[in-house]
Amino acid sequence: MKIHEYQGKQLLKDYRVAVPRGSVAFTPEEAGEAAAAIGSSAYVVKAQIHAGGRGKAGGVKVVHSPEQVSEAATELLGKVLVTHQTGREGKEVRRLLIEEGSAIDKEYYLGIVLDRKISRVTMIASSEGGMEIEEVAANTPEKIVRETIDPLIGLAPFQARRLAFAIGIPGDKVNQAVKLMLGLYQVFVEKDCTIAEINPLVLTKEGKIVALDAKLNFDDNGLFRHKDILELRDPNEEDQKEIEASKYGLNYIALDGNIGCMVNGAGLAMATMDIIKAYHGEPANFLDVGGGASKEKVEAAFRLILSDPHVEGILVNIFGGIMKCDVIAEGIVAATKSIGLNVPLVVRLEGTNVALGKEILKRSGLAISPAGNMADAAGKIVSLVDQTAGGVAQ
Repeated sequence: MKIHEYQGKQLLKDYRVAVPRGSVAFTPEEAGEAAAAIGSSAYVVKAQIHAGGRGKAGGVKVVHSPEQVSEAATELLGKVLVTHQTGREGKEVRRLLIEEGSAIDKEYYLGIVLDRKISRVTMIASSEGGMEIEEVAANTPEKIVRETIDPLIGLAPFQARRLAFAIGIPGDKVNQAVKLMLGLYQVFVEKDCTIAEINPLVLTKEGKIVALDAKLNFDDNGLFRHKDILELRDPNEEDQKEIEASKYGLNYIALDGNIGCMVNGAGLAMATMDIIKAYHGEPANFLDVGGGASKEKVEAAFRLILSDPHVEGILVNIFGGIMKCDVIAEGIVAATKSIGLNVPLVVRLEGTNVALGKEILKRSGLAISPAGNMADAAGKIVSLVDQTAGGVAQ
């Protein structure tokens, strides 16, 4: 789960991490009032969307009076920002962060992630702040330094000092940086974060180490422990289909293709998407119905897939272990009759009660194309979609 920058900064502030003064605004009037309350010679008006690259897309304005803040807010609110992370459809700006300007002397990068190769939380820092860390890694990897954190000890102060010196923070400012790093790590652990990133972390001309930006993502599986974090969720920033999927315990991620996928198991779902691509098709989604789907859950999955207007065919790929193929077949038949399916449907079943499941599909009298294996299934759905569209696979 993602939250907005202003929410992340408030959370960091609660953990004694230095951030600029600022507040959220939903209207131009609120923006001007927020600026007047801050009282600064410069203000930063930041669009609040769940995507990076806002500055390059015109979503960050620097102005010098509350009146100019209101004008910038009028320009930004309701605007659709298209960045490298939003996709071509972009995201509408519904709220703004109004913040005091900072006189920047030097920018740094600081982040915490889980390094899955070694199964340890790792703090990453760089002297190249303000840039995408992927660009730094590609062009100047020697400017990235890391500290692997022992889960029993946590981030040790000496590790934070080592990072601070390594990225060139002046010696008399190192203690400030250490305090900030320890606070960031505490947020990451206590709030079940998956990413905690400050880019840029800045040294101001007044000699303060400040988090000028904040990106915090949280593990959905840990949200039951954090009702306060769950309340920060902004449904407008999330795919409505993904929100609907969560109500039924479905794991759904929308993609850009035209072949809807319903699969049980994350690994099988990824393999299914791969084989569709191998047959020159484009998956429209990742959808894992889990190991014990009911007929109702299967019907919900079908409705979810078909709510995407780009879907021109559906591939169901089930390996019945805990889940029984006959239950899945009954769900498919019920969903097809209920929804009135008007796109090609290919079903591959294997595993527990597979013979019964195939018989249920056959007896249904519905236009369901059975498949013997994954390759057969992928080939059939790609061919059927191409025939329906009157096109030819590329």
